[in-house]
Amino acid sequence: MSDLLLLELIGGLTLLLLLTLLVFARYSGLLAGVTVSAGSPPIRNVTVAYKFHMGPYSETGRLFTESCSVCPRLRSIAVYYDNPHMVPPEKRRCAVGSILSEGEGAPSSELLQLYQRFGFKVFSFPAPSHVVTATFPYTTALSIWLAARRVHPALDAYIKERKLCAHPRLEIYQQDQIYFMCPLARQGDFYVPEAKEAERKSRGPADASDTQVDGTGADTLSDTSSVSLEVGPGSRETSAATLSPGVNSRGWDDSDTRSEHSYSESGASGSSFEELDLEGEGPLGEPRLSPEAEPLGAPKWPRELSTPEKGEE
Repeated sequence: MSDLLLLELIGGLTLLLLLTLLVFARYSGLLAGVTVSAGSPPIRNVTVAYKFHMGPYSETGRLFTESCSVCPRLRSIAVYYDNPHMVPPEKRRCAVGSILSEGEGAPSSELLQLYQRFGFKVFSFPAPSHVVTATFPYTTALSIWLAARRVHPALDAYIKERKLCAHPRLEIYQQDQIYFMCPLARQGDFYVPEAKEAERKSRGPADASDTQVDGTGADTLSDTSSVSLEVGPGSRETSAATLSPGVNSRGWDDSDTRSEHSYSESGASGSSFEELDLEGEGPLGEPRLSPEAEPLGAPKWPRELSTPEKGEE
């Protein structure tokens, strides 16, 4: 084989490899548009099995892998409480786990015992009346890496531009989509007990009696704001997660440490979600609600507004 033919073969293989990588990146969502909106939440009230983590967000991959290993058919969920632009990596709080049930369906005792056997705790999140939300394709592991670098900056810009208090930041991995959700109401109910306790400790003895109050005067970190684990009887179908969302590096984790703020304290102005135009369709194709209406398919929650916010890289 001549040297020229060998060079042509190498060039052809290199070109083929580059084309394959480009197709793979596009399939993973490289060119997908990111649309941020405010409206109905993508999920109803849920009961989750979780593990709390305090440290760099880049270390959460093992928790995703662990929760998926317990029951691969369940959807994964992550709740990030601190703004990586403002909180040192070692003090960033998050909860990662699986959605055990949604709506009126209660998780089975066998499922609860299974997760508790592996060290997971159980907590319930409500369905807030309004959220800031976005979606991103979830087709490969690369999708997670791309979403971290494209969706979070878009959420940050949307929230900052409208001077909203939207926190904490949730990621729900459902079939072929990653749903991002920042509650505009009942934010305190999304803080697991460990996150509240870490917040109290970080304030120090002098501030131990202080509570985190949102723009409406609600105590967002009080113990009374947590949701009861009692879920009504019924059944529920879970969506199978096609990929384990665990990744070794999240793009919005590497940031400066200018000050120690959670999403609820980082530059939120306290603007009400009632100032937003919420008409149109919600993230799952449902009619988006007016400020006076409750989300479709969700129980009636008291109009109890909270407002912490979060930003990411």
